[in-house]
Amino acid sequence: MSDQPLMPSGPIEIEENGLKFSKRLNEFPWWFVAMILIAVWVFVIIFTRPSYNEAFNFIIAGLSITIQTSLISYGIALIFGLIAGLGRLSRNIFFNNLARLYIELVRGIPMLVLIFFIALVGVPTVVDGLNSLGEWLTARGIGAAGDLLTAFNNQNISMNARAIVALAVTYGAYLAEIFRAGIQSIEKGQMEAARSLGMSYAQAMRYVILPQAVRNVLPALGNDFVAMVKDSSLVSVLAVRDITQVSRLYAGSTFRFREAYVTLSILYLTMTVLLSLAVQAVERRLRADE
Repeated sequence: MSDQPLMPSGPIEIEENGLKFSKRLNEFPWWFVAMILIAVWVFVIIFTRPSYNEAFNFIIAGLSITIQTSLISYGIALIFGLIAGLGRLSRNIFFNNLARLYIELVRGIPMLVLIFFIALVGVPTVVDGLNSLGEWLTARGIGAAGDLLTAFNNQNISMNARAIVALAVTYGAYLAEIFRAGIQSIEKGQMEAARSLGMSYAQAMRYVILPQAVRNVLPALGNDFVAMVKDSSLVSVLAVRDITQVSRLYAGSTFRFREAYVTLSILYLTMTVLLSLAVQAVERRLRADE
């Protein structure tokens, strides 16, 4: 046999390397680099120009209220969402329809309107109802419980607390659909296997279904928390002194609208980008574990 001359592999390898390099360039997150550069540029301006630095020092005082409102609201919303999500899957007609009513009502009304309604109508109505119940209990000799319920006063409930309730009720409806989808993503055979081992429905849901469902929807829950941090700016309409309200006060008193709202925008952008990176890291970790 005569030896066949080998074709040169150099040009082919160069072409393949060029295609890989071009693909990496196309997939590289240039948008993220641009966001980082914009953020760095704005922070340099904030810390080098006295007017921007003054606005930053004034506005940053409301950051703790923004973070506190977002964390507490989201924690309560998780409870509302889980209960409503389980209600949507319940075979009980009453609980199923009650959960459906809650979800559809909240999702059918703009969030800003809901915040006004819950804070200025819903909370006072509940307090008045508790007061009436307390008076009824007191009249029948149950003084301890009656005194406790009549002690509630609309004036003692701060706007910050009302804003937290409003955000929690609103986001609970959206989280309910996430929990419902997560539970339905688990194979029905797992529930049947758990029941065949002697578990009750509640035990099977708690120990078998819910841990897997939460794991599946964890990235979606994280994304909703990022959205809540941004939507927490709406509580400024209730005069809650978050960074949005503090920025409005600063701009109104100094007429430095550019400094106020540039600083406000970069603070929200920084928080949402950091939280989004954390959510992506958790999602990558879950995929690696799988």
